Amino acid sequence: MDSWIWWLLLAVALGIPLVVTAMPEFAMFAIGAGAAALTAGLGGGTVPQFLVFVAVSAALLVFVRPIAYRQLKKGPGYRTGVEALTGATAVVQETVDGGEGGRIKLNGEIWSARALHPGSVFEPGQQVDVVEIQGATALVV
Repeated sequence: MDSWIWWLLLAVALGIPLVVTAMPEFAMFAIGAGAAALTAGLGGGTVPQFLVFVAVSAALLVFVRPIAYRQLKKGPGYRTGVEALTGATAVVQETVDGGEGGRIKLNGEIWSARALHPGSVFEPGQQVDVVEIQGATALVV
């Protein structure tokens, strides 16, 4: 059997743990094996095949792996829950001040609200921006 077939079988074999474990390192080794299969298909000897496998795999590990891990750790690019409400615009339903507070309509729901600055007062119908959520109370400006 030709050596390029063995390299392709190795690439496929390395793809299986990639799917099972989701570790990108296996993909990098599989790509290295694919490059070695290409080298073998073009007539390269055993030593060049191994050198290509090692060089491509090592280059991918050094340059691509850090990028892949940064992307995995970053997580989704959208905010959910209380974090998504920060920065949203709301409409005052009952007078909001820095003391007792009042009520706002935020994303279709009525929330208790308090002015961020104690001297501020917002009248019904006025638009306010949510700065922070503390428990079930929105701090607005």
